[in-house]
Amino acid sequence: MTDRPAQDHAPQDYDPGDVAVIGMSLRAPGARTKEEFWDNLVHGRESVSFLAKDDIHVDETLIHSPFYVRACGLLDTYDRFDPAVFGISDRMAAAMTPENRLFLESAWEAMEDGGYDPDRLKAEVGMYGANNPQTAALYSSPPDRVSVGPEAIEASLAWSPDTMTSNALYYLGLTGEAVTVAAVCAGFHYAVHLACQSLLLGQTDLAVAGGAMVRLPHPRGHLWEENRVLSKDGHCRPFDANGTGTALSSGVVTVLLKPLDRAVADRDHVYAVVKGSAVNNNGVSAVAYGLAQPERLSACIAAAMEVGGVAPDTVSMYEANGLGLPMTDELEVHAASMAFGKQTATTSIGGVKGNVGHGGVVSGGFGAIKAALALYHRKLPATINLTEVNPDLDFPATPFVPQLEGADWEPEAGVRRAGITSIGGGGYNAHLVLEEPPTPARRAPEETGRPRLATLSALDDEALARQRARLKERLEADPELRLDDVCYSLNLGRKVLPRRWAAVVRSRAELIAALSEDLAGGPGAPAATSTAAAPHTDPGAFSRGERGIVPDGTDARALSDLAAAWVTGGQVDFDALHRGEASHRVPLPTYPFRPRRFWRTDW
Repeated sequence: MTDRPAQDHAPQDYDPGDVAVIGMSLRAPGARTKEEFWDNLVHGRESVSFLAKDDIHVDETLIHSPFYVRACGLLDTYDRFDPAVFGISDRMAAAMTPENRLFLESAWEAMEDGGYDPDRLKAEVGMYGANNPQTAALYSSPPDRVSVGPEAIEASLAWSPDTMTSNALYYLGLTGEAVTVAAVCAGFHYAVHLACQSLLLGQTDLAVAGGAMVRLPHPRGHLWEENRVLSKDGHCRPFDANGTGTALSSGVVTVLLKPLDRAVADRDHVYAVVKGSAVNNNGVSAVAYGLAQPERLSACIAAAMEVGGVAPDTVSMYEANGLGLPMTDELEVHAASMAFGKQTATTSIGGVKGNVGHGGVVSGGFGAIKAALALYHRKLPATINLTEVNPDLDFPATPFVPQLEGADWEPEAGVRRAGITSIGGGGYNAHLVLEEPPTPARRAPEETGRPRLATLSALDDEALARQRARLKERLEADPELRLDDVCYSLNLGRKVLPRRWAAVVRSRAELIAALSEDLAGGPGAPAATSTAAAPHTDPGAFSRGERGIVPDGTDARALSDLAAAWVTGGQVDFDALHRGEASHRVPLPTYPFRPRRFWRTDW
């Protein structure tokens, strides 16, 4: 992510209703990270897989039907998990549903991406997530809740879709609110909506919001039916005259949220700003149950803009629900046109389902991450599989222009804003309005030549080696990352684990070199290194801070001693070490989970 300047923000008054997106985590078909997801979008890749019969585990009669479509957006880690990081036993890991496991790992990654270590947080953290209630029953038979004893209770809590968010709060070592949302395919948006409300009411200080969806059996296809939302050939073609619907897919998305004024004051990295959100339900309607009701969806979109004080002609990107079925696309475009009204400004319209299919409760999350990264990178990805625009959409009579090719985002209004719609069966409507991050202000140049301490830790040497390699790759790929920001984010934004590595360096180049070295014991072995002097671990070089030892100076020798003490298990007061600095949190590679397969079909 090298096309955004380092973030500081010019002094200004921020809208008290603005919420910053300061961390993000995503796993989607064809992408294990948000960076891979963005690369797929920019290069117009379709991540729906077309499967052989032997790859699909469904009823033989079904798979041989001429109407069975062997296409699905697969999630390659759907059955894998790294329980050791969370102190979870293998038995418990097998009992947990795949959505519980994925959401927990994703919440960890969102926290790390935002630069926050749960162990050092003294804050109320809200956890809001949506999942598919069917997954638990499809994964295995429900536990016997009548049984007496802790094992039955433990298994039921691991299995239940209701406890997905409370489990994440518990295993991350946090306290706050935990709300698991059931709003079918609008679930992600509902989770973000509730999280923002809690933050703005002061009920929580930070919030993780998201959703997880694992379609079972996995891998699988779908049965095509005329005029239904699932595609005849497995391809989703948003706004195309020849669209026949979408394909099914799985994934997980979480975002870390904080009120914008607080985020700026805390020197957080901001990807995007939630200006407004709104939800409603069709209720009784003249339109068939489960389809978008234009007047109600329009009211939802308009309400989100009104809440955020956003004029429709300043929203220059509209990420549609976009099922790729002409009837549903027409209803949505009609609804959005009513909400935007008559205007001369043009709005790019796109749909991510062409890339990744329909992720159910997390489908809105795919659209939201696409929009947030588009705002962050100031680029508009093309909508793929759109070759013949449906003339019945009558785009010339609307504010919308289909995004047929990727382009730099140069808004007529001077500010970049995006609206993201999510529609769920049963009449659920939801809309988010996102805005680009605040304008960065010029920062004072980084103090060159000053020694700094960089730390990494993991559960074992192999994971530690992978951390070093990933951080080295990020530093080489992003020359804009400042050393002071990197060290600040590593030292304060990562959970401290048993196997440790540290280096005292004076420049990015020295840090890259230190990460590359084969240290004693082989790559990834715990050690402390210094470019100035070998650590001598003089006990007199330390003093005791509130949360552990700190050096009695910031020269290379003092930091080398501190590094040696930390690597050998000492508790270091990194808050005291960085006190008075103006460093910023920056997104760095998150923990390299080592997932193993856990699957349980009976109790």
